[in-house]
Amino acid sequence: MKKLLNDPRGVVREMLEGQVDLNPGQALLRDEDVVVRSDLPDPAARGVAVLSGGGSGHEPAHAGYVGAGMLHAAVAGDVFTSPSVDAVLAGIRAAAGPAGAVLIVKNYTGDRLNFGLAAELARAEGIPAEVVVVADDVALRDTVEPARRRGIAGTVLVHKVAGAAAAAGLPLEAVVAEARAAAAAIGTMGVALGACTVPAAGMPGFSLLEDEAELGLGIHGEQGVRRVPLRPADAFVEEILDTILADAALRAGERVALLVNGLGGTPPMELAVVARRALALLRERGLVVERAWCGNLLTALEMPGASLTVMRVNDALVARLDAPADAPAWPGSGRIAAARRLIGVSAVPAADVARQATPAGVAVRRAVLAAASALEAAEARLTALDSAAGDGDLGISMSRGAAALQALPDAAWAEAPAALVRMGEALRRAIAGSSGPFYATALLRAARALPAEPAPRDWSRALTAAVDAIAELGGARPGDRTMLDALRPAAEAFAGALESGRAPGAAWEEAVRAARAGAEATAAMRPRLGRASYLGDRALGTPDAGAAAAVVWLEALSPQFAH
Repeated sequence: MKKLLNDPRGVVREMLEGQVDLNPGQALLRDEDVVVRSDLPDPAARGVAVLSGGGSGHEPAHAGYVGAGMLHAAVAGDVFTSPSVDAVLAGIRAAAGPAGAVLIVKNYTGDRLNFGLAAELARAEGIPAEVVVVADDVALRDTVEPARRRGIAGTVLVHKVAGAAAAAGLPLEAVVAEARAAAAAIGTMGVALGACTVPAAGMPGFSLLEDEAELGLGIHGEQGVRRVPLRPADAFVEEILDTILADAALRAGERVALLVNGLGGTPPMELAVVARRALALLRERGLVVERAWCGNLLTALEMPGASLTVMRVNDALVARLDAPADAPAWPGSGRIAAARRLIGVSAVPAADVARQATPAGVAVRRAVLAAASALEAAEARLTALDSAAGDGDLGISMSRGAAALQALPDAAWAEAPAALVRMGEALRRAIAGSSGPFYATALLRAARALPAEPAPRDWSRALTAAVDAIAELGGARPGDRTMLDALRPAAEAFAGALESGRAPGAAWEEAVRAARAGAEATAAMRPRLGRASYLGDRALGTPDAGAAAAVVWLEALSPQFAH
């Protein structure tokens, strides 16, 4: 187990101390793991207090929602373990007054028992207290009756509604009624791609094969309702939302709010992909999405996966969701556009005029398509090389570039200089990162050095111009462990061989040999530029991927110089 912790037995207290240190609107009880608002007035002047809590490991829940307009206090138990009755009672005493307290509890036996008994003890002390149970997990719809379902990520929306009702000055009975209505209006279901590791256990709660996922799980590291084959994100979204919408009997024309929740180990990129399909599907079903949020809102430690919550809303609920809130983890207004906004940017496209291709244009096309095929075949090898000392994207970048070249229309190859310009435009659009600009600049510079019907020495001058352009753009020199370590020796060898009277084919073979030697030499070079430079000596032993890619297409051009 690798975690940035000290003693697992002290993780909850240390986590809460960090939480409070970072948020001046919060305070921590000295003798209990309870976070309260730091601006609470004297008990007699307090309105209804809203409390929640449960086991830790769900961060930012629950302490992250302590703040004006949401929770007055959050009670933290050990990881995935309900807090004690005494801790809950201490939270009630610290946050509530004669107006009473609402305890929002997820539907787990330990939480219901401990929060319920604490509420009873609070009543005995003269503090009115009511429990609102959240049971939003629709994955259990065929397993247990609705009242026995688990409480999961939809609880965050109940926090928001209850907190807004309390902030509006409503009495206890009214806050409880709104909280229960909110809890009844939500349905949630999740999917996990792997397990999480409870610090005290030191090992994952279950294991999955690379092609498996758990569908319909809770928030405590447990397995789901069923194990399913791994599938694309859209397919998971569709199955989850189909289940939620069927359970809630939502129909076209109804209004909803959407919550896309990460379980702790899912990057924002993947959550956004999920949110994109969720919004589209809800709209396809004729539902009006009034509000939507996306992020890690109620997690299961570092579990990779996500859950979707759909809440049926009306004007009153939307008003509560829109009410001001100053809790550090509340993600904001949730307002979204009625549809995706796409804005076109005007551009001056290159004009492809249909005309008879010149012999040079025909030769360029033949050579470029051969190079493109070679780059596609080398994708896996280039990816492996780039992964060793970079970000691992060069293989797919080169393959995308090859596809863009193959897709150029016939008219793009009419003559050699124009073909190079069109190639540069295609690579600029197709290849992200640094390779696209380098190759596009090189091709544009080479095009300016070529006549319409170039001779071998014209091609040599064009290659040298292209290499010079890459050096100027990136600031690299031979020896810096870049593509220049292959390209510069190739350009020099080609020029020298032609100057000495070698035939073009033989001269190009010398260029390729020089490129291979230069690329192989990069394995012993300490990188000075690019991401590889961050690795220092750790990059040694593996050739530079950019130089290796250059060798791939240089080799593929060899047969063309025999024509």
